[in-house]
Amino acid sequence: MAYINEKLLEFNRYLKGRKVAIIGVGVSNLPLLEYLYNLNSVVTVFDNKSIDDIDQKIMDKILDYGMTYSFGEDCLKNLIGFDIIFRSPSCLPIVPELRKEAERGAIITTEVEMVIELAPGLVIGVTGSDGKTTTTTLIYEILKQDGYNCYVGGNIGKPLFTQIKDMNPEDIVVLELSSFQLMNMKISPKISVITNITPNHLNIHTDMEEYIEAKKSIFKYQDSDGLLILNYDNEITRNCAKEAKGKVTFFSSKNKIREGYLVDTEDGKIKVCENGLRKHVFDTRNMKLRGVHNFENACCAILATKDLVKKESIETVLTEFNGVEHRLELVKETKTRVKWYNDSVSSSPTRTIAGLNAFALKNINLIAGGYDKNLDYNVLAKPIVDNCKSLILLGQTAEKIEKAVRLELKKQKKDLPIYKCESLGETVQTAYNIAARGDIVLFSPASASFDMFKNFAERGDLFKSYVNEIVK
Repeated sequence: MAYINEKLLEFNRYLKGRKVAIIGVGVSNLPLLEYLYNLNSVVTVFDNKSIDDIDQKIMDKILDYGMTYSFGEDCLKNLIGFDIIFRSPSCLPIVPELRKEAERGAIITTEVEMVIELAPGLVIGVTGSDGKTTTTTLIYEILKQDGYNCYVGGNIGKPLFTQIKDMNPEDIVVLELSSFQLMNMKISPKISVITNITPNHLNIHTDMEEYIEAKKSIFKYQDSDGLLILNYDNEITRNCAKEAKGKVTFFSSKNKIREGYLVDTEDGKIKVCENGLRKHVFDTRNMKLRGVHNFENACCAILATKDLVKKESIETVLTEFNGVEHRLELVKETKTRVKWYNDSVSSSPTRTIAGLNAFALKNINLIAGGYDKNLDYNVLAKPIVDNCKSLILLGQTAEKIEKAVRLELKKQKKDLPIYKCESLGETVQTAYNIAARGDIVLFSPASASFDMFKNFAERGDLFKSYVNEIVK
C-alpha cells in the first residue's frame, strides 16, 4: 500500500485559496509557483529586482498563472494581509515589513523549513561557517552507498519542497543550512551537525551574536531523541552543548578528547574515543581529500551516519570521494610540476587558512581578495607569511589583506613579494610568470565574490578557464 503523507495533505488543504506571498524568485522559491498554482492559492510574487531584470521564463510563468507581482527596491511596501509568506534566504526575518506581517498573524517560513516539517523520514542538517558542503555531500554519498533513497537540498542540490510528495518514511533528507535559512526557524533536524562557527556574513547580520543565534536554530528545537555533532576545538560550538536537549557528541583535531571522534595528526588516523580509550576507525592517508579540515569533515560524516550504515559504506566513500568543485580542486599540473588549485569557495579568512594548512610545503603562491564582508583579516596574516612564497591580490579586500600581511612581515623581519592586480586574468598571468618548479598556485580569496562575480562558482569557473587558457 502506497504511503500517504497526512501532514503534507493537511498543509496542502491549508494553502488552498490562501493569500500567499513568495519573496524572491530565485532557485529556492521558483518551484513553488507551479505548486501553489495547482492548489488555487492566491499568490503575489515579490523581488527587489526591477521587472526588466526578472528572467523572462519566470515572468512568463507568473503571467500565465495570473499571479500578481511587486518588483523593485520598494517591493515589500505591498506586503500586507497575507496568510503565509515564503521568504528567500536573502530576505531576513528582521526586515520591518516581515516583522509587521508576523505580528499581524502571518506565518513566515521558508522552503527548507517546510521540508524539515513535512518530510516523512529522517532529516540530517549541516551548518557551520566552513565545511558545510563537503560534509553534507559526504553524508549523502555514504547513505547512498549503503542503499538508502536520499534527497540532498538546502544550500546545495535542488529545492525539495515539491518533492516531499514523493518521499517515504524510509527515505533520508540531507540539508546544508546557511545562517540565513536557519534564522528564526522553529524546527530542527533530528541529526544536526555544526562544523564550526567563525565570523562570517557580518555585512548582512546585525552582529556576531545574531549570526551565532541563527546557527543554533539547527539544534534548539530537537527533543531528547535528537543528536548534535559539534566541533570541540571551536569555543562557540563547544559551548552549544550546554543548550542541547538531545545527545551531544564531539569531534576534534587539536584536543585529546575522552569521548567522540579524533583526528590524530601524529599518525593521520581517525579514532573513536570511548572512556578515554582510543580505537582506530579510518586512515586519512587513504583519502583523496587533503587537509585537516577535510579530515574533520570526514569525522562529521562518520558521526552522522555510523548508526545507519555499514562500516564498509563509510570506508568506500571516504576512500573514493574526490571532493566538491571549487574546494581545493586541482585544476592543472604542469610539466614543471606546478599545481594549480581552485578554492573559490573560500570566502572568509578561516577557510583560506584551512586551505593553506592543507599543504605540507611552504611553496604556495596565493591569489586572494574580493568582496568585503567586514571581516578581520589580521588572522590571515601569519598563515600567509608562514606558508607563502608570494601573494597576489585583487578586489575590495586587497588593501586590508596587504596591510595585515605587511605588519606581520615587519614583526617577523621577513620579506614576501606582493603583487596587486586589476582582474582575475591578470592574477593568473602573474602567478604563471613567477611560479617555479614544484610550486603550488592556490586561488583562495578569503573574501566573497560579489564585487566582480555573481557567486563563488562563477568566480571559480572563470579562474579555471584562465588557467587552462594561460598555463602551459
